[in-house]
Amino acid sequence: MKKTLDKLKVMVVMGTRPEVIKMAPVIQSLQQHPDQFQTIVVATAQHRGLLDQALSIFRIQPDLDLNLMNTGQGLPDLTGRVLSSMAQTLSKTKPDMVMVQGDTTTVLATALAAFYQKIPVAHIEAGLRTYHKYSPFPEEMNRRLTSVMADVHFAPTLSAKHALLKEGISDSTIVVTGNTVVDALLHVCELPEPLGHPVLSTLDFDQYRLLLVTSHRRESWGLELQNICMAIKEIVEKYPDVLVVYPVHPNPVVQSTAMDILGGMERIKLVEPLDYLTFIHLMKKSYMILTDSGGLQEEAPTLKKPLLLLREVTERPEAFDSGFAKIVGTNHQNIVKETEFLLNDRNAYEKMIRGDNPYGDGKAGHRIVQALCHWGKRAAPLLSSEEEFTFSLKN
Repeated sequence: MKKTLDKLKVMVVMGTRPEVIKMAPVIQSLQQHPDQFQTIVVATAQHRGLLDQALSIFRIQPDLDLNLMNTGQGLPDLTGRVLSSMAQTLSKTKPDMVMVQGDTTTVLATALAAFYQKIPVAHIEAGLRTYHKYSPFPEEMNRRLTSVMADVHFAPTLSAKHALLKEGISDSTIVVTGNTVVDALLHVCELPEPLGHPVLSTLDFDQYRLLLVTSHRRESWGLELQNICMAIKEIVEKYPDVLVVYPVHPNPVVQSTAMDILGGMERIKLVEPLDYLTFIHLMKKSYMILTDSGGLQEEAPTLKKPLLLLREVTERPEAFDSGFAKIVGTNHQNIVKETEFLLNDRNAYEKMIRGDNPYGDGKAGHRIVQALCHWGKRAAPLLSSEEEFTFSLKN
């Protein structure tokens, strides 16, 4: 950056539903300051249907929709198409800064396209690490490579900041903001419950304890997903007061495994992916959550729901350090054991849902935009330590 910028042209790029959810509070905050920011919203549509659902809920209308999704798209093909298309888009629009969120193919390819044209990149949700190259795959490498190219790093937590510092990222470029998903979640929780939905309207939440299950990550395909499904089947067979709802990812590999093992079982509802509003209201009604999702690890503490993580490692340690969640892996017996423990021991259950959310306070979007104002004015620090997000472990 060679000069002070009175009005920043900021391009916000999103490709998937989680990116829309976590970018929505930032877009809203940017648009509240038209005198300071010209906001350009770009959708790569890496995922088409789920992306459109989220855009609708948050009432976001992209200025540019690249519509890049292809049926059966592989990672090399998708990466190349996003890189090429974003390079052309950046050449035409010439933003002062590009903002990306998280760890998708859209994030990596957009950051690379911006780097090639020497356009600064701001990375939201920076610093998450497992230090396992293939777990989660390809997300772990996507975010690590993005950090190398980014100019401003919006770390959701202090531990994420420490990870960036350990990699040689300058302290002056890192801001601890909290996670924007908390902002988005608090907003959605205030919206009316979708009445008459074919999932919510047919479930007896008074008679059953609801276990909400999601599992779709690439590293879980095959034997691991089979183990997860077999564990769910055993739990339902042993506990007549348990009901499972499993929104099944549209990928054919996930669909076939889930249907083969769980299809047609009483008290197991295999449903299509839910829109975000319906999903959040289902989370609110759940007894506990079993998932391999990254975002749910951040959302469950906000809603005070115990979470069992169906993975061997996590890039979001705060919920586990503070007791809101537990890593159970993909071993059949271990999943059953840990789920039964919470079903049988009410004290253990209650202990897991005490305390404040370690991931945010609903002000992350505001902090990010405030830091961008300082960046445009070449002011330091980007945010004072008193203004950054802080969290203390519960006793």
